[in-house]
Amino acid sequence: MENEEMPPGLSDALDAFAGYLSGERAVSAHTRRAYLGDVRSLLAHAASEGASVLGDLELGMLRRWLGVQSQSGAARATLARRSATVRSFTAWALREERIAVDPALRLKAPKRERSLPGVLQSSQLTRLLGQLEHSAADGEPLAVRNRAIVELLYATGVRVGELAGLDIDDLDPDRRTLRVLGKGNKERTVPYGVPAAVAVDDWLRRGRPLLARENSGPALFLGARGRRVDQRQVRELVNRLLEALGDTSASGPHALRHSAATHLLDGGADLRAVQEILGHSSLATTQIYTHVSVDRLRKSYQQAHPRA
Repeated sequence: MENEEMPPGLSDALDAFAGYLSGERAVSAHTRRAYLGDVRSLLAHAASEGASVLGDLELGMLRRWLGVQSQSGAARATLARRSATVRSFTAWALREERIAVDPALRLKAPKRERSLPGVLQSSQLTRLLGQLEHSAADGEPLAVRNRAIVELLYATGVRVGELAGLDIDDLDPDRRTLRVLGKGNKERTVPYGVPAAVAVDDWLRRGRPLLARENSGPALFLGARGRRVDQRQVRELVNRLLEALGDTSASGPHALRHSAATHLLDGGADLRAVQEILGHSSLATTQIYTHVSVDRLRKSYQQAHPRA
């Protein structure tokens, strides 16, 4: 059900919430679309049950909406996200005095499944990065760029959107640090090592000048036509490279982020330092990587100990 098919009392609230997300919350375009999609779905369901204003929302209605989502095959993680969105929406409505009572206070989300992320072994990354270095040796600009992208993703653990948004001035080559604008427009500084520094310097000297155009602006990484590289291009690149390895189920740029975090913890890095590097707002999010490390330790123990 689109906005215009909803009762005015519901569609007006959805429009006001959209303005709140763009203004006060300043969330990313992707997050905004996800929030509004969830709330639109909820309000459409509420309208189908006879609701015409936000005050008609009640706990049973919210639970029935989630039940419909579950029956349609939504995963537990998706249901948990939608529950959180609804709680944000009704809390906003209460603050704005659009409702007198928050119907989502007792709305419980299903526990999220904490699956272990795909992690590359150090030997696999050595092989992958060695292949990229060899490909970049002849100076073909996209090959030089690809090497720098993968080196930087693994060295810093940044998200693919953060990498695509980098400008040249975000680099501090002397200190080997990167200024990153993360979720919620939060800025953080992330270190990177010598191999990534060499690859990025090579890109800036030999690759970028050959692709740069008048419309390139300050973007660190460029596509074949000289515009800022987009997330889709980076995802396709990394997926293709990981698939070519042939001995891993890991896929996408997030696998490099997972691998960076796991290898840092395996090497003795402090959990809070890794949290800061990754830009996690909660330490609990970072702690999943300790589970990955423990799982790998357990497998090593079972393979090596005679009485395992």
